[in-house]
Amino acid sequence: MRLALVAVVAAVLAGAALAQRETPRATVYAAASLTDAFPKLAPQGRYSFAGSNALAAQIREGAPADVFASANVKLPFALYGEGFCSKPVVFTRNALVLIVPRSNPTKIRQVADLRRQGVKLVVAAPGVPVGDYTLRVLSKLKLTGVLKNVVSRETDVREVLAKVALGEADAGFVYSTDARTVPKKVRAFAITGRGRPNIEYGICVVLKSGHKDAARAFVRRTLAPAGQKVLRQHGFLPRKP
Repeated sequence: MRLALVAVVAAVLAGAALAQRETPRATVYAAASLTDAFPKLAPQGRYSFAGSNALAAQIREGAPADVFASANVKLPFALYGEGFCSKPVVFTRNALVLIVPRSNPTKIRQVADLRRQGVKLVVAAPGVPVGDYTLRVLSKLKLTGVLKNVVSRETDVREVLAKVALGEADAGFVYSTDARTVPKKVRAFAITGRGRPNIEYGICVVLKSGHKDAARAFVRRTLAPAGQKVLRQHGFLPRKP
């Protein structure tokens, strides 16, 4: 009797393990700014985090992505127009901030202070969403001249954050969600008024996905109240009605 019971339990456990292995999991290509939030939102997902523009390029080349979550809507809508993904939906929003090292040796407190001679500014490269938002802010504020102080252009927002957090630059532009991940290393200053960009994140299902059901389930999860709560807990802003 005991041996039979052991055999039954072993068979059940083996079946459960097999079912778990066979359950499709979505492979999500997501903006670097979602690095902390998405694994909390869907722990079973497979993730590739990087600059949204680099991820979009990989999807065009046939990378095995099931879902694309971008830090803007421009890139997923471009993929949609080219037949690479479903029609995108906005799933969250963010805010751009100016960050400085916690010690703030150059005493920068606003974007206009970046005009000072000798300031070392780090930004994301053009084409990277946060880099494009940065250029938009400087253009609106008529401060494009500060670009002469740029010492490096990074491939994603986390690289900008790292340079400032390590004191390798005097200032940089990142999302507020990224700045809050290292509060002991950087200080953030809000961008208000006419300079503040509207930052919306778009998500879509990759049409060549081999796991479309899992991909659609992931998208639904991000839009559901529980998923939205996780995003808000990480500092993201609610979707507009």
